[in-house]
Amino acid sequence: MRRSNTQPLSEVLREYIRVMKMERKLKEVDALHYWEELLGKTIAGYTGNIYIAKKTLYVKINSPVVKNELIMMREEIRLKMNEKAGEEIIQTIVFK
Repeated sequence: MRRSNTQPLSEVLREYIRVMKMERKLKEVDALHYWEELLGKTIAGYTGNIYIAKKTLYVKINSPVVKNELIMMREEIRLKMNEKAGEEIIQTIVFK
């Protein structure tokens, strides 16, 4: 006998994520995956320890030359990452 309140698993998972208030954190994790896609493998190879805390993206950079280039592109990178995420996930970017 089939129950009348059955739902697709995808809807149940979306509801669970919404109730547990995990949507924002999942979008932040997705935004970190865009890093290599937006900057390319070469530039991404010089970066590491990338994380988001309180709407700030922190990036450790191994090369002073790459760091200088990324500082000049900071706003463009922020806008592209937010565009990919579909909302403002990142307000500032800090390069270390």
